[in-house]
Amino acid sequence: MSITYYDFKNLSKESQYKLVSADGVIISETYKDKLKFVLYKVSSFSVEIVYNVTNEKIEGLNVFQNNAAYEK
Repeated sequence: MSITYYDFKNLSKESQYKLVSADGVIISETYKDKLKFVLYKVSSFSVEIVYNVTNEKIEGLNVFQNNAAYEK
């Protein structure tokens, strides 16, 4: 799926989570204490979702406009 950074930012948080889960490609995963940080490539930008591994809930979502470092 192709979606722009700005169109993604205008989606509801729930829609953002669903789109990343369905179409995102995992770039990396990192753990710190009880949190898991998963970085996804979505279209032409990156999305980080922070999961609480203790209660299995999403703690936050960050969107990064430039993913040029991952392009090859």
